[in-house]
Amino acid sequence: MALNVFITGFSYTGKTSIAKIVSAQLNRPLVDIDSEIVKEAGKPIAVIFSDHSEEYFRKLEHNKLVEISKYSNQIVATGGGLVNDDSNRETMHSTGLIFNLRAKPQTVYERILKSELTKKTELIRPLIKRDQSKQSITDLMAQRESNYSDADWTIHTDNISINQVAGEVIRAIQNLDRSIEKGDLILEDIAAKVLTASTIYSIYAGHHIIDSIGLKIKSISDAKIVYLITDRNTHLIGRKVQLSLERVGIKTHILILDPGESTKNLKTASLVYQWLAELKAERKHLIIAIGGGVIGDLAGFVASTFLRGIPFVQVPTSLASMVDASIGGKVAINLSQGKNLVGSFYQPLCVITDFQVLSTLPTRELISGWAEAIKHGLILDDNLVELFETSYARIKKLEPNITSDVIKRSIAIKASIVTEDEKEIFGKRILLNYGHTIGHALEAATSYKNLLHGEAISIGMIAASRISAKMGLISEDIVKRQKNLLDKFGLPTSFENLDVESVQLLMKSDKKTMDGNINWVLLNDIGQAVVRSDVPDDIVKEVLLSLTTDNNITSSN
Repeated sequence: MALNVFITGFSYTGKTSIAKIVSAQLNRPLVDIDSEIVKEAGKPIAVIFSDHSEEYFRKLEHNKLVEISKYSNQIVATGGGLVNDDSNRETMHSTGLIFNLRAKPQTVYERILKSELTKKTELIRPLIKRDQSKQSITDLMAQRESNYSDADWTIHTDNISINQVAGEVIRAIQNLDRSIEKGDLILEDIAAKVLTASTIYSIYAGHHIIDSIGLKIKSISDAKIVYLITDRNTHLIGRKVQLSLERVGIKTHILILDPGESTKNLKTASLVYQWLAELKAERKHLIIAIGGGVIGDLAGFVASTFLRGIPFVQVPTSLASMVDASIGGKVAINLSQGKNLVGSFYQPLCVITDFQVLSTLPTRELISGWAEAIKHGLILDDNLVELFETSYARIKKLEPNITSDVIKRSIAIKASIVTEDEKEIFGKRILLNYGHTIGHALEAATSYKNLLHGEAISIGMIAASRISAKMGLISEDIVKRQKNLLDKFGLPTSFENLDVESVQLLMKSDKKTMDGNINWVLLNDIGQAVVRSDVPDDIVKEVLLSLTTDNNITSSN
């Protein structure tokens, strides 16, 4: 059964025109939800709004979506506001793939001005009709941002033609069809898919799925030999992976490294290169990284460079790696001058996440991991933040259902951002660095020994929220709300005994620095992040000094 393709996006991104081209090219039935509603109601959408209400129209829209989703193989053009309903997005995800067409507010505004607004055109876009100013478009886009981002594939339409956009959609559909033919689409285990210009891969997530990792690897790779890279903290999980692979006839070699951030360097990378060379590793073989972010980054970096690239798979064993580091293909090693300064973008074949391993983590490491998941809500999903706030006690106990829910939602956010902006070209992926500018500097200033990554990011997020407040972007109430949430999870929100000037100096090596200015990721609101490069140094220094009063970093194991 061929999946449906749902084409969503803001007004004037070309949903209907592109759906028509895709439908014709692929010879698949076309459904335009707005047109279907107009046909059945016997009146334009704007008249439905005025005669009844927007709420009434949204109900018609939902019912029509449910009706057409009973069938498959369709190309469906949706209305711009349909994605705002959670149940609509669930329906689309369960019966097909969601493509989001994106355009900048300026582009939409210019398209409105250039278009010949006939009576029909005006009536079909009632929310745009109310106020065609650029600011109103920007505001409406911001309100829908997190919902538009909950898509399987995003295409920027600003500077390319309708035919080019349609071509991108068709290429993605065909790639997905090939993925399904290979047996990759095992829906019950898939938390999200990453779809980039170069590849498509799944993020499998569930309980006890490491036991079947051999079968999953066989379904996506023809490799006869696999090289497992892990560390002393996770080598038992590595052995389980090894046994699963050997049960299906895949030969394995395993390398066990020292744990910790200090391992992620050129010296260790050289050691791994020599190990692979001695074993006569080939490009058709496979590397599997089994561990937290350190192992994932290091093994991925080696995979991206040895023999100019060997396929690799991520098996994250820490919470931080599950929701963040293992997804998106950023692989790197550290230099003494800063974290992740030598690296590349190199996507894995897949990510396999087993929630069962969370129960084996030391308390401090588990607590640290929640920082990255909370971050995803803070930058893009206020509903996820609310879920963390209301269910924190159950989440901290790792109750299976709620734990699975929040982690999968966090995974989906990261995957959607990577899909939209794989290499930080369009300004979306940089939002994932909320709290990281100061967090990475704190890690470097303490020689990667005193702070776990999530602890440093937690402190960095507090700093970023205070900078946001001092820049007039958010209120002190939002700063307090974020701090209260981090406190509930036992995450640190301050540090002590550090030279503030040395931290500021280390921040200048941050990868987000452009022309000597740091691109700060700040908050406009809970769930709405923004990038600013005009933050004065004196504000940064003031905020850093304000964080040095108490040290509440958890030290238990």
